[in-house]
Amino acid sequence: MKKINVGIIYGGKSVEHEVSLQSANSIVKAINRDKFEPILIGVDKKGKWHLNNEASYLFNPENIEQVELNKSKDHVAILPGEMKNQLILTKYGSPLKQLDVIFPVVHGTLGEDGSIQGLLKIANLPYVGSDVLGSAICMDKDIAKRLMQGVGINVAKWQSFTISQRDKIHYEELATYLGRSMFIKPANLGSSVGVSNVSTKEEFENAINMVFEYDHKIIIEETIIGREINFALLGNENPLVSLPGEVLINNGLYSYKSKYMNEDDTKFGIPAKLNESKIDEMQRVALKAFETLQCEGLARVDFFLTDDGCFYVNEVNTLPSFAKTSIYPRLWEASGLDYSDLINHLINLAIKRYNRQQKFKSTLLPSI
Repeated sequence: MKKINVGIIYGGKSVEHEVSLQSANSIVKAINRDKFEPILIGVDKKGKWHLNNEASYLFNPENIEQVELNKSKDHVAILPGEMKNQLILTKYGSPLKQLDVIFPVVHGTLGEDGSIQGLLKIANLPYVGSDVLGSAICMDKDIAKRLMQGVGINVAKWQSFTISQRDKIHYEELATYLGRSMFIKPANLGSSVGVSNVSTKEEFENAINMVFEYDHKIIIEETIIGREINFALLGNENPLVSLPGEVLINNGLYSYKSKYMNEDDTKFGIPAKLNESKIDEMQRVALKAFETLQCEGLARVDFFLTDDGCFYVNEVNTLPSFAKTSIYPRLWEASGLDYSDLINHLINLAIKRYNRQQKFKSTLLPSI
């Protein structure tokens, strides 16, 4: 059987660049070589695409503090509008090996926000994960919250501000609505980058100044005290929902550092200790959030569960970290789907969606 050529795109200009490299490294190691031929395309921090050699595509791939993209001399460009040979080597003008599907693991800005999805769609290439709309919606936490709230899904109280509204952000005014303890986040980043938990005016002002270094739009949320429960979703029209997992934090905030640089700070309870009725209830809401926000392929839905049994959707992540030790693949492993089979399933979902979309009409003129 002919192997499927899978373009794995990783890196990118986002502050989550290093997280993306770790995700790609795990996928490359686990992908089924009997079915798939991986072609590695690394995007450096300036946005240039490199065709990488699998023998040495990352420096220090096991260390998040030192991991670095190997910049090759073979740069890649996309030719929109072609049905084949969409990617070429700029140095020679010659096409890459034909790619059958793309697995984009570019986390954060330009990777999860619909940008790379739109580029691949214009290039007529099937790709893993949500389409342009679902990616863009979920990346903007403010818009996602508005849509979920509109269909009756509980979310934490929040306010959003753009950088042009900086002079309208006042701690005392917000404290009357949200409480004196608040979370301040960039609206369009993940991996807990730029997130602060504040409870004084001084902490608040420092956090506001810092968060606008990452994004033009921020959200400020009430602090909800509760357990952090995660569900993994997988599928297009009829998605599956995994067993629940719980983030067990040893050292306060579930930060970028505790996620990727100090594994001793964080452990996961998989499956989470919940009764069956609560699991069923939360799975239904996770599925409702997935469908409301137009997700496809995969997503991780994160909840806060309070002591009185109430739960709130914190966010929906359309491209969660894919390192083998990350919670998304581990949830599926606990639910009966191992890491290699998960990759296989995601690639097949991408191809099925592409084939479905190819049947839609693109002209009103009769065929000749």
